[in-house]
Order: sequence, then structure tokens, then C-alpha cells
Amino acid sequence: MNKLKVLFLCTGNSCRSQMAEGWTKALRSDVIEAYSAGIETHGMNSQAVKVMAEAGVDISGHHSKLLTDLLDVPFDLVVTVCDHAHETCPVFPDKAVIFPHGFDDPPALARDAATDEEALNHYRRVRDEIREFVLTFPGSLEK
Repeated sequence: MNKLKVLFLCTGNSCRSQMAEGWTKALRSDVIEAYSAGIETHGMNSQAVKVMAEAGVDISGHHSKLLTDLLDVPFDLVVTVCDHAHETCPVFPDKAVIFPHGFDDPPALARDAATDEEALNHYRRVRDEIREFVLTFPGSLEK
């Protein structure tokens, strides 16, 4: 059986797209080959790594990648997990379908948090929302 090749695309490939890749590999690797990349690279977000580890998913070995690093992969689906990535998403060759599904930006939400715990709660909420989305794969990605 051929697995669906899914790219999670975000602005900096540091948080939401990395969490989506991690959840997909952990929960749906039987049917999906998951990747993540960004329009830019911002490095790995340490808070995203921390909250994913709390949930039992290790993304500490991931690194922030540019979309151009994956040009040789024939994606079936490209899930844009933020508005900026969707608005600047390039045209993909082959049969790739672009599927916008934005999630709140944890670093932006956490910026005004009064405590570290309050900041982490924003990351946890988005982490859990991404997990729920990934659990619906691949049916939720069909237009």
C-alpha cells in the first residue's frame, strides 16, 4: 500500500508544522508519510518540543527545514497550518492538493502570558487541537 505523502507547511517550521509532523508520525504512520517545512526557517521552538514530550511524542531530533529542501518529494497533500503559509504557498507540481487548516500561533499567544505555565498552556491547547486533527486523517483532508 502506498502511503499518502503529506507536507505540513508553516511560516518558520518551528512549532505547529513540527507538532503536526510529530503527531502524524506517532499516530498515522501506517497510512501517511509525514513531512514538515517552512517558507522560512526559525529553528525548533523549545516550548513545542517540551509539550510534545509531555504527550509522549519526541520531536527533539527534528530540525527546521525550508520548503526547497523537499522539492524532490511528490506530495499528495500540503496542509498549510497558518494563514501566512497558505497565502504564500507556492504551486506544487504533480497532484498535490493544498489544504488550508490553520491553528493558533502558540508563540504569539504566549507572548503576553504572566507565567511560564500560562505560556505552556497555549502550546498544550494547540498541541491537542493538532492531535485531534491528525486523528481524523486521511478522511478530513479530502475536499
